[in-house]
Amino acid sequence: MSDLVAAVRAALTAAADPDRAPGMQAYMKSTMPYLGVPKPVRAKALKPVFVEHPLPDRASWEKAVRTLWHEATYREERYAAIDLTGHRAYRPFQDAAALDLYRELVVDGAWWDYVDEIASRRVGPILRADRVGVTPVIRAWSTDPDKWLRRTSIICQLSFKQDTDLALLTDAIAANVYDRDFFLRKAIGWALRQYAWCDPEWVRAYVGAHESELSPLSRREALKNL
Repeated sequence: MSDLVAAVRAALTAAADPDRAPGMQAYMKSTMPYLGVPKPVRAKALKPVFVEHPLPDRASWEKAVRTLWHEATYREERYAAIDLTGHRAYRPFQDAAALDLYRELVVDGAWWDYVDEIASRRVGPILRADRVGVTPVIRAWSTDPDKWLRRTSIICQLSFKQDTDLALLTDAIAANVYDRDFFLRKAIGWALRQYAWCDPEWVRAYVGAHESELSPLSRREALKNL
């Protein structure tokens, strides 16, 4: 585990472009500095590292993720932690037992670049694979005091299309529809807009029926492509 963490840090440092770092940090409004490694460069740099340093079990995988995350001095190290969670070698660990880890990252990260990736590419697939076991967790997150868990509950089905659990989606929206937070209002509109690609009439009807509750931002986002 420690060899993997060290190799990740070395690969990111080698790929760093200091000239890009200030702009990346400013764009993300990050207090944590950047090395200046864009996503495509990061993916290329980390691909051989993950292959050359396999982890033997779930405990080692979770420890590596948490070490990269909590000991990060540059934001790319946290991105690398998220990349590690999704590496194909650790697909067997993508189950309900991983939700505690993802909850930790969402709450601690508390910003959209972390949360949106985890919600749509990690939590979402786990939900799809285990509706019975995971739906109650997502429903509980929709009313959690932490707004980023609530955002996760709204957008975790972005890629589901016709497989979207509309009862879960509408319950998550209803739990947050009166919150004035920008990121929650944006999430509501985004989730509805994505579902509109496969059922535009349902979205039109939903927005019409809830026009007085939905914020202008949520309505605008929901209907953007219709």
